[in-house]
Amino acid sequence: MKLHNQIFLAIIAGAVTGWAAEATGQLWVVNNVLVIVADLFLRLLKMIVIPLVVASVVTGAISVGMERGAGRMLGQTLGYYIVSSLLAILTGLFLVNLLQPGVGANVPLTAAPTGLAAADQSVADLVTRMIPTNPVSALANGEMLPIIFFSLIIGIFIARTDDPHRSRLVELAEAGYQVMLKLTHFVIAFTPIGVFALLAKVIAQTGFDVFVPLGWYALTVALALAAHAIITLPLLLKFVAGIDPRQYARALATPLLTAFSTASSAATLPLTIDAIQTRTTVPDRVSGFVLPLGATVNMDGTALYECVAALFIAQVYGIELSFAQQMMVVATALLASIGAAGIPMAGLVMMSIILNAVGLPLEGIGLILAVDRILDMMRTTVNVWSDSVGAAVVAGLEGHEIVADTGESQ
Repeated sequence: MKLHNQIFLAIIAGAVTGWAAEATGQLWVVNNVLVIVADLFLRLLKMIVIPLVVASVVTGAISVGMERGAGRMLGQTLGYYIVSSLLAILTGLFLVNLLQPGVGANVPLTAAPTGLAAADQSVADLVTRMIPTNPVSALANGEMLPIIFFSLIIGIFIARTDDPHRSRLVELAEAGYQVMLKLTHFVIAFTPIGVFALLAKVIAQTGFDVFVPLGWYALTVALALAAHAIITLPLLLKFVAGIDPRQYARALATPLLTAFSTASSAATLPLTIDAIQTRTTVPDRVSGFVLPLGATVNMDGTALYECVAALFIAQVYGIELSFAQQMMVVATALLASIGAAGIPMAGLVMMSIILNAVGLPLEGIGLILAVDRILDMMRTTVNVWSDSVGAAVVAGLEGHEIVADTGESQ
């Protein structure tokens, strides 16, 4: 059975198991077995993320640097991130104004989380975090944006180093990258087991009752995410990358299903890189350059979600935001989606920045926490889909013909 089919069945089985455990109160298997399995799987994924990112970005930057096209590709990549994120945010803005899920909603207020130390920082402060003052410390602490920035610089300057040093460093980087790919394939084999445990754990802990008072809000977010994923991004694939979106999506089935279950773009990154490089003709130098950066700073689904959530909170409190204030939400969501990358509780930090920018109470975050986990799974899937589309779009802009292989088992 193909791996993505195994994962799909694992999602269904995990959801049914979690629902049955929550409905009957028999949570001992979930708490004593499945929680451990889920945590072990996530730890395996996180174990390989940073070394894979470093190896992938360095080798990609070397290839780009040797062709003297780093600046052009970086510009195309950042341009895609800005355009796709802006389109996502505007989609969310349109639907939340059309459906107005917060008007007349009777939503219980959950205590807002504490410890959002980054909430009082400006967007500019968050953006400056991309340059590490200590690269070793950034590696040790898993600060993805500084790691990627430093890896890009290292790769570009390896390409500009004279032989024989350049040849030795290129061979070392390529060898490290191949080792990480082998390790990634090993971890991928455990994905169905990990996905089953993760879904059972999440459903058993949250249940489905939380959606009753927040049904319209959750539906608005889901519709906006679906519109961006099914309409906007496929149009970019079709007319910029020149590939059938359905074919491309089938090739990316494994990372997309894993993104839904893990709710982590970074944890899914090894599977995304593997699928792009083994099942599409996107060049390795493009995927190695675009995907790690996208998993950190390109968060279409998250930015869309933050915009919808901010306006939902305003509607619940009966605060009418002017057009200028709504444009402030759009601009802040766009910038914060880049600057907040790598910060613990990044989604909530982004939310606090947006609420502060338009003068909404920070306690409003407590209105949406009940369904945040499930919606997080949805928006992460859109984030990973957007990153994957970005790799194809940049490759298309570079003049490569993109073909996806949907006939082989992953």
